[in-house]
Amino acid sequence: MKEKVIVGLSGGVDSAVACYLLQQQGYEVIAVFMRNWDSQLNNDVLGNPSNTNDICPQEIDYNDAKAVADCLGIELKRVDFIKEYWNHVFTYFIEEYARGRTPNPDILCNKHIKFKAFLDYAFSLGASYIATGHYARVIHNENESIMLRAIDNNKDQSYFLCQLNQQQLSKTLFPIGHLTKQEVRQIALDLQLPVANKKDSTGICFIGERDFKEFLKNYIPAKNGHIVDITTNQILGEHQGIMYYTIGQRKGLHIGGPGGARFVVGKNYQQNILYVASGDQNDWLLSDSALIEDINMISGKITNQEFACTAKFRYRQKDHQVKVTFVNATSAMVYFKQPIKAVTPGQACVFYDQDICLGGGTIEKVYKNKQEITYL
Repeated sequence: MKEKVIVGLSGGVDSAVACYLLQQQGYEVIAVFMRNWDSQLNNDVLGNPSNTNDICPQEIDYNDAKAVADCLGIELKRVDFIKEYWNHVFTYFIEEYARGRTPNPDILCNKHIKFKAFLDYAFSLGASYIATGHYARVIHNENESIMLRAIDNNKDQSYFLCQLNQQQLSKTLFPIGHLTKQEVRQIALDLQLPVANKKDSTGICFIGERDFKEFLKNYIPAKNGHIVDITTNQILGEHQGIMYYTIGQRKGLHIGGPGGARFVVGKNYQQNILYVASGDQNDWLLSDSALIEDINMISGKITNQEFACTAKFRYRQKDHQVKVTFVNATSAMVYFKQPIKAVTPGQACVFYDQDICLGGGTIEKVYKNKQEITYL
C-alpha cells in the first residue's frame, strides 16, 4: 500500500513540480489548496468597494492549481484557514507594525498555518507526510529530523522555516530542495504543466499587488511627520507615518539634496520623527550584538548554552559569524564577530551550522558597545 502525502498546491510552478516528483517516487499524492485570506470579506469590512468583474488573484491561483491537478491526475481539495491566519498571523503583523517594528509574516504562516493547521488537516486524511514547494531540504534520521538549506542558494527558504519543531519537520517532505529553480522550470516545461511559465509570487500574500502603505492605512491610522537628518537635525522632508519605514530602508523616502543616499536609522514615536543619515556604511546603522527572543531550536534541545555559528538577520542577507549565549530556554544574546548593518527589531535571526538550519528567533533589542540602540 502506498504511503499518502498531502501536498500544499499553491498554483505555482514549485508546488506543481513537487507533486510530480512525489508521484514518481511512488507516493499516493493528494493536493490541497489553502485559502488563508478572504479579500472580498476584508473589503466589505473596511468599506472598500470591489469590482465584481475582477477575478481575485487567489481565485486565479486556485484555477491554476486545479489545472495542474487535472494534468497530473491527482485529487485537489480546497480548505479554508482564514480564521487561523487572522488569529495567528495577520493580527500579530498589525500589532508589530503599530509598535513600529518590522515583522515577518511568512515565518508565522509556516509555523501556524502550513505546518500546523495544514498538517493537522493532512493527518485527518490519513497522511504519512505533508509536502510543500519550499526550497529547503530535510534528512529524516531515526531519532531526529534535520533541515538543510536548499541546493539553490538564491532560492533557499530555510530562513522562513526556522520556527518548525521536530514533530512538524519529521512529517514533512521538501521534494524540490535538491533542485535549482532553472531545473524546476525545465521539468514543468518538459511535462507541459499549465504553470510552467508562471511568474513567481512576491511580497505578502494578503497585500498582493496593492501599495503596501495604502493597505496598512486601512488598519493603522497614518500621521505625517518630519524626516530629520540625525547628524544635523535638519528637516529634509515629510514621512507618511513612521510605522511604514524600516531600519536601513533607502528607497521610498522621497528626499533629495547633497550627501548621497540616505537611510532610515531611527524613529521617535513620541515626537513622530523619522531619522535618516547619509551613506551606506554610516555608523548609525551598525550594531555588534542583539537580544533574540522566542528562539526555536529545530532539534528541540539546547546542546550548549554557548556556541559559535553563523546567522542571518534578514532574508537574502549573507551569513555572519556570531557567538550565541543563551540566557534562558528561549532567549539568547548574540554577539557579532564584525559589526552588522541594519539589524532590526521584529525581524528574524536564523542560526546555521554550515548547511544545517539550527533554528531562530525574533530580534528584540539591538546593541552597540554594550549600549542598547533605541530605534523606536
